[in-house]
Amino acid sequence: MLFQMNTRPHIADSINNSVLFNGLADNQLAELIKIGSHKHLPPQSILFHQDDPATTCFMVIRGRLKLTKLNDQGQEVIIRYIDVGEVTAAMAVLKDSKYPVTAQTNEKADVIGWDKPTMIRLIRQYPDIAINLLGILLARLDEVQDRYLELCTEQADRRIARSLLRFMQRAGIKTEEGIHIDIPLSRQTIAEFCGTTLFTVSRTLSAWEKNGWVKSAHKKILITNPHALVLFAEAG
Repeated sequence: MLFQMNTRPHIADSINNSVLFNGLADNQLAELIKIGSHKHLPPQSILFHQDDPATTCFMVIRGRLKLTKLNDQGQEVIIRYIDVGEVTAAMAVLKDSKYPVTAQTNEKADVIGWDKPTMIRLIRQYPDIAINLLGILLARLDEVQDRYLELCTEQADRRIARSLLRFMQRAGIKTEEGIHIDIPLSRQTIAEFCGTTLFTVSRTLSAWEKNGWVKSAHKKILITNPHALVLFAEAG
């Protein structure tokens, strides 16, 4: 699927990389773009808030969204990041429920949104969308189960290693020094994502820096020895 037509390049690339629209023809993709609502989001802006009525699901066409959730104590927990070509809030919209998370940008981003009536019509018209959506939901369920199992059974340092490897797989850029994770990651952010403390993350990253496994500064993480980090994450 190489959708170009008169679409702007970054939109075409996003559609081509979207699992949700696998199997659709170019004219069908053109319709999706035409009927969607386009939004440009400045840095540090909110697309939707947790517990707001879920009216629209979104696909990222440029940039990245951070999904967070507040627990009962009011602490913010990072659930996941939504990259280019990925969708968010589809199930909440189809269920007429509330947004389960808050979606925020770190840097500027562009998204396309479809409301429930539009999504229902598209699914009925193009059954491949429903099949693809089911596959996406199952993959995310597997990820949630893996993270829950890690929280229950793994020590904090191993959870940190696994989390950095996930970030590396999703947003890793090869450089001469190693693999740069192209997501702003403070030590506090890593602690929230892994379900541990800032002190534990700082102590762990400092030890790994001495070992030559990582470099971290100013919300930037560079994996300098991915093999060593994989071995550590999978040990035991």
